[in-house]
Amino acid sequence: MKRILTALAAFIVGGSMNAAAEDDAVPNKFKPLAENFWVSPQISVEDIASAKQLGVTLIINNRPDGEEFSQPKGADIEAAAKAAGIAYVAIPVSGANIGPGHLDALDAAMAENDGAVLAFCRSGTRSTLVRAMSKARGGEPIDALVAEAGAAGYNIAGQRPLLSAAAKH
Repeated sequence: MKRILTALAAFIVGGSMNAAAEDDAVPNKFKPLAENFWVSPQISVEDIASAKQLGVTLIINNRPDGEEFSQPKGADIEAAAKAAGIAYVAIPVSGANIGPGHLDALDAAMAENDGAVLAFCRSGTRSTLVRAMSKARGGEPIDALVAEAGAAGYNIAGQRPLLSAAAKH
């Protein structure tokens, strides 16, 4: 019923039935964190096509291989991404053990990318936190970063000490 109403509303305001169909192509797990930066829980090889439709040109894997028995291998996701013309970078983070090397790797990957980014880990929280720490280190206000994460469904308010430490470096 919700899809029918969404499609009808799109049609009435001058859109088309395709508008609702395009929205359905984006997995609900892809959360816009900022313009051209999406975060997600674990993705699968099958999610690569949806990322491509979003205009993603870089996938960042913040999840170490072997963290869970059933998770897809990073190499499989990397191969699928590259086959789709999407760059792939692995910046594995264990727990909240995020250090300057992780931030440097993110900054380098972002500097080489002109398009949209999809970063993922088990839940999306680590990916959100790595980006927030990088932005804090670059001078962005911590309150704004916490609010941005919250708007995407990720509560990183308890990580203010990590964000503050990153901002001091």
